[in-house]
Amino acid sequence: MVKIALQIKATLESIDKLYTNHPYYQWFLKLKCGSCGEVTEKFHDLTEAEKIPQKHNRSETNLLIKCKLCSRENSIDVVEGSNGQFRSSDEGKFKTLVIFDCRGVEPVDFEPKSGWIAVGEDDGKTFEDVDLTEKEWADYDDKNQNSVGVYELEWQFVKVK
Repeated sequence: MVKIALQIKATLESIDKLYTNHPYYQWFLKLKCGSCGEVTEKFHDLTEAEKIPQKHNRSETNLLIKCKLCSRENSIDVVEGSNGQFRSSDEGKFKTLVIFDCRGVEPVDFEPKSGWIAVGEDDGKTFEDVDLTEKEWADYDDKNQNSVGVYELEWQFVKVK
């Protein structure tokens, strides 16, 4: 089993923190089989709150996937309590947002989608269900009377211990 962290980096405009609706956030990932190297064509979603039983043992997992090329059964889980926040003080560097426990498969791409939460600076407005599909988002904080936004969203996967 390998633990892989999803790290993000972004430019925040008048936003103090950005995070997901954890543990209900749907992580959309492209996966690579550790056995044959096949990368999935489509994004697969997994949610920490949803567990499915594994066929060959009594444990549960967040995503069970069978490789189309070699037929190997692989699984991936969200590490409980690994949810992080990207704060305005983190700008300019990558910050771990979530850690995946990977068995036979590893993530190679991420699609952010909607379900993010952004909190304005100086106890500003909380924006729920922020959509980062386009890797950016902008709105208006009527509590602080200024524009807010998330720009230049990037991500990377890093193996962790």
